Amino acid sequence: MATASTKSSVEMNRRDLLTLAAASVLSLCIYLAASALTFRVGFPLDDSWIHFTYARNLALRGEWAFLPGVPSAGSTSPLWSVLLAIGFLLRLAPYVWSYLLGAALLFLLSSLAEFSARRFLTSYRPRLPLIGLFFAFEWHLVWASGSGMETLLHATLVTMILFLLNEPSPRPLTLGLLAALAVWVRPDGLTLLGPAALTLALRPKPASLLVRFVIGFGFLFGLYLLFNLMLSGNPFPNTFYAKQAEYGVWQAKPLVEKLGLSFVQLLTGPSFVIFPGAVIWLVKSIRARDWGTLAGMTWLAGFVLIYALRLPPYQHGRYLIPAMPILFFWSLLGVARTFALAAARPMVGLMRVGWAGVIALVTLGFVGLGARSYALDVAFIESEMVDTAKWVDANIPPEALIAAHDIGALGYFDHHELIDLAGLVSPEVIPFLRDEAQLTDYLNQRGVEYFIAFPRLYPTLAGRSEMAFITNAKYAPLLGGENMAVYRWAR
Repeated sequence: MATASTKSSVEMNRRDLLTLAAASVLSLCIYLAASALTFRVGFPLDDSWIHFTYARNLALRGEWAFLPGVPSAGSTSPLWSVLLAIGFLLRLAPYVWSYLLGAALLFLLSSLAEFSARRFLTSYRPRLPLIGLFFAFEWHLVWASGSGMETLLHATLVTMILFLLNEPSPRPLTLGLLAALAVWVRPDGLTLLGPAALTLALRPKPASLLVRFVIGFGFLFGLYLLFNLMLSGNPFPNTFYAKQAEYGVWQAKPLVEKLGLSFVQLLTGPSFVIFPGAVIWLVKSIRARDWGTLAGMTWLAGFVLIYALRLPPYQHGRYLIPAMPILFFWSLLGVARTFALAAARPMVGLMRVGWAGVIALVTLGFVGLGARSYALDVAFIESEMVDTAKWVDANIPPEALIAAHDIGALGYFDHHELIDLAGLVSPEVIPFLRDEAQLTDYLNQRGVEYFIAFPRLYPTLAGRSEMAFITNAKYAPLLGGENMAVYRWAR
């Protein structure tokens, strides 16, 4: 904790907070403007609409369901869906409320990083909240703030927990509650148990600390398990199992290739320029025996390894984004510490100015590049998934049974009964997700009348069906993909 003598210098003033608030709103508005000018405002992921569908049904119907009247555990993030449901009660959902939440979380994360930097590094006393500004403009984080997804909420909780591990006086109950909340946001919040338990075990009176941590974690986590068991009979959401089954091809790739592609996503952007700072901070933490930081760094390495083993780093590594803020933070602390040590050395000082200039230029450059990428992602989802869902709602008989792989926009904009070929709300298909022969038999048994997917995703299913609609939008081919199609299923 800060002492009385240093408290005033550690605390952020109103100007700092207003600066970060303005930067968070500005950066998100740049991305939204880019999407509006490219095609229209929306979300860069079809999964966003899954959360909105659960949130709408919760707010307006009082049920936890994707398909009205059919309770299911298809939302990876129950807590995020609950937060989105508030927007429907306020009549601000889906767009305004989601963007407000995104901007608020970006502001909270950037403020948390700035405040913590001043506590962890006494030599860091800038006139402007420079580390917070980096967070407010870093393109992965801004992309996440406008995604309609739980990513930035999870990133904020992860960062907060890892910061608490460095507190001189442990807060085990708080750590346990926050770790359990992280699981309510994403199941991979369970990975935080490792660094938390390790850090508490190295403190005085570890047994007492660990007991209080388990009490805090166990209460909320027990409710989480009960929630999923009541919905699906499984302790985790359907997505937890479906994703493992869907990416068998990725899992068979060599580990070196998978790790390489994952690190490319982590270091795409200004993080590449500041990464030497993470090495500097690691060396400093080892010498100081800073167990909280070292436990967090071990968590970061393990987190990246787990995702590299199980899931591809697609969509800008969105599953890795929750781990990025802590990497940025340690990197920036290492940079700031190097700048402070070099202040009295003119020749090194010149290098410091050059490094700072490169960081600023690359960060601002990726604001534009990130906005362009976000805009194309939104255009892809809107012109393929959303437009297809609206066509289906207007042109397919209401009693028809539809099978589809991407169900987010369909669930929100359409009202047909759906079979989810990705297994999120139809978990019975998970054992044969990519077996087109078994899928054919299953769809015939269920009496499916229409099939919706990208043709190359299910070539056999598409080849045996008659095309009824294709988007012909320009953005999917521009991004190296293909247009979504609606088929009349041939039994």
